[in-house]
Amino acid sequence: MLGELVCSNSFKSEEKVNAHGLLKAEMRVLGSLLLEVADQTRVPAGAALAVDRQLFAARLTEEIEAQPKIELRREELRELPEAPAIVATGPLTSAALFESIRQRLGADGLFFFDAISPIVSAESIDQRLSFRASRYGKGAGDAYINCPLDGEEYEVFHRALLSGEIYQTHDWDNVPYFEGCLPIEVLAARGRDALRFGPLKPVGLADPRTGKLPHAVVQLRQEDRAGAMWSLVGFQTRLRYPDQRRAIQLIPALREAELLRYGQIHRNSYINFPALLSAHGSPPDESLLIFAGQLTGVEGYMESAATGLLAALNIDRQLRGLAPSVPPPTTMLGGLLRYLREANPRNFQPMNANFGLLDPLTGAIRRKAERREALAARALRAMAEWKAEAETDAVAAGR
Repeated sequence: MLGELVCSNSFKSEEKVNAHGLLKAEMRVLGSLLLEVADQTRVPAGAALAVDRQLFAARLTEEIEAQPKIELRREELRELPEAPAIVATGPLTSAALFESIRQRLGADGLFFFDAISPIVSAESIDQRLSFRASRYGKGAGDAYINCPLDGEEYEVFHRALLSGEIYQTHDWDNVPYFEGCLPIEVLAARGRDALRFGPLKPVGLADPRTGKLPHAVVQLRQEDRAGAMWSLVGFQTRLRYPDQRRAIQLIPALREAELLRYGQIHRNSYINFPALLSAHGSPPDESLLIFAGQLTGVEGYMESAATGLLAALNIDRQLRGLAPSVPPPTTMLGGLLRYLREANPRNFQPMNANFGLLDPLTGAIRRKAERREALAARALRAMAEWKAEAETDAVAAGR
């Protein structure tokens, strides 16, 4: 099926004052089919947009197969296609195709490793030792299952992560992890309280049984519409399976946890965008061969989908005789593309959506929430204007 989700079933926040929420809002302005399907297959996730994996992939596949101008071929592509073409192979580009890309671009590729979180069955979660809530009561207010730990329980869990055995390969000595997706044991090694200020932070999650904030909280996010599967938020890991199970079952509410999927690890290949590609993602000598998705050095479902959407718009523009166009850096998508083309090629690392990518506001606004509201409002105006200008160009081109 198309659209199979690997790391998580969550597309992150939909709030426009959140960078990922703003990016989705911009994609909706551009008419994203992917988000239409996500809306049809969503599951409760507070302020986030999460989907039933199976339904999402099935519905997206149906939509693509129903398009009369699309011929869907399920076969390995071992060499770069001729232009016009969009190359968006995802995080597991095959060795043959990546070699073809490397030869075409004339430089060695880069890579890093991504890790994915375990999933437990709902019936194995001890409801007596957990509580339903979203951080600060956002969204539905009870979208997550929260598993609290007191100080002693946290210390025992932390020691288990540090003592667990990890999968080793010859590549592990210099693994350039993406900072926003660190394995939990790597984060734990940064200090005793690193997890409490990271994925296990209790802020905004008062335990209704005590009225107080726990020492730490493990959050579980719903994976499927039926609510039978729950993933451990922020628990991407490369621990061996027995050590994963041992550590997870030290969490009081998960002592009898049935693991439906263990955390895993995978290689994620990407191109040195600022050194090798144009502003819209093509080799300098072939503007109709456009790279998109994680292959370009963006990190995240929506970031990948957004670059694919932009690539399609730029193929269409060029076939109409128009020059490629990128949204202004006052938009989240435009800011992301600016980062890709202007980052230092010598230490280029993947990037996901964040407000640091946007041009700053001209006037000073002290409160972060108000500042982000202003940035989001400006971004959506700019995206609407960019889209309207692109549509006007297309009409003027007469094709």
